[in-house]
Amino acid sequence: MTSLPRIISVDDHVIEPPHVWQTWLPEKYRAAGPRVERQKGQVRFLPRRQVFKQMEAGAWADAWMFDGMGMPIVGGLASAGTDKSKAQNAAMLFDDMRPGAYQREARLADMDLNHTEASLSFPSFPRFCGQTFLECSDKQLALACVEAYNNWMLEEWCADSAYGRLLPMTLIPLWDAELAAEEVFRCAAKGNTSIAFSESPPSLDLPSIHSGHWDPLWRACVETGTVVNCHVGSSSTFPSTGPDSPMITSISLIHEGTQRAFVDWLCSGVFERFDSLRVVLSEGQIGWMPYMLDRVDSAWAKHRGYAGVEGRITRPPSSYVDGHIYGCVVDDIVGLEARHRLPFDQLMFEVDFPHGDSHWPNSSEVAERLITAAGLSDLETRKLLRDNAIGCYDLERFGLKAGEPLAV
Repeated sequence: MTSLPRIISVDDHVIEPPHVWQTWLPEKYRAAGPRVERQKGQVRFLPRRQVFKQMEAGAWADAWMFDGMGMPIVGGLASAGTDKSKAQNAAMLFDDMRPGAYQREARLADMDLNHTEASLSFPSFPRFCGQTFLECSDKQLALACVEAYNNWMLEEWCADSAYGRLLPMTLIPLWDAELAAEEVFRCAAKGNTSIAFSESPPSLDLPSIHSGHWDPLWRACVETGTVVNCHVGSSSTFPSTGPDSPMITSISLIHEGTQRAFVDWLCSGVFERFDSLRVVLSEGQIGWMPYMLDRVDSAWAKHRGYAGVEGRITRPPSSYVDGHIYGCVVDDIVGLEARHRLPFDQLMFEVDFPHGDSHWPNSSEVAERLITAAGLSDLETRKLLRDNAIGCYDLERFGLKAGEPLAV
């Protein structure tokens, strides 16, 4: 293939600009709302988040201040355009990152540099599915912050020159399924495509997807055509093999959260009750999926008597993938080589800008390497890089067309 269709990335990230909550919150909440302060201090990594401890001897950093906590912006969140061999996950300033990490017009320019037509972004300060507001002690303030983020996302970040290129994804109030459903309806009326949800709600001290607790939310998503996105790490957990294991072990095992979510969704019975619900497993790769499908079907067949699925699912778990669960590829050659074991129309491509795993500005070269090594056809290439995303998120409403001719 001498040229590639323009990429639609289903997993990027936005570093929220400092004005978001101070502009979009109702005035009565702004004093207590999230704000950015430039301080000297030191990053401390706690089990569920990184925080900023103010210290005179520390390094300068921009930190979000909210609910009695300081949350710094760290290098791994905005390393695009830097020498990754020297990258460190230290606190940083807005001045140290590419403007495209947090400025709309600069983001569009960075997308052009990377052969990217459209991009779907997860949040940063709220964390991948809004855990920051789930943990907030004042739930009225937390709800106002969720709504403010969503209004900014829909009416500013994805508006005007960015319409149809920056694709909206909103947050929900995770602490109340009925309120979450109401927010889905509210945002869908403004043109939203999808929501962020956790790969493992129990890890956030929330009911599991097996419980039926979330049915009002799934019903709202089905009625509005809203897609559910579960990003790896949205459980606020990070895999570790031991206290003295090097970071490479955790990075290599990061897919584990997605793998557990995959099995949960297949065995939950949610897709029995909500036949048109679509779930995207973001940044979890796909190479492990064929084995997991074989394993979960084997467990269902051999141990049905005590497997706990009676009354939940009525057929082999793997049969619930079609039309429901979408996998995402950053640079997974193994998964693409095994694509015949998966519904190819449900595989999509990610850029992950501006995170440390991102291959920006070389996504075309990475895609060509994967396509060549896996032997993808022109049709498969187009589906992976754009058409499957258009189908999943119904992006034709934004003027994005499947089956477009190859770019010159």
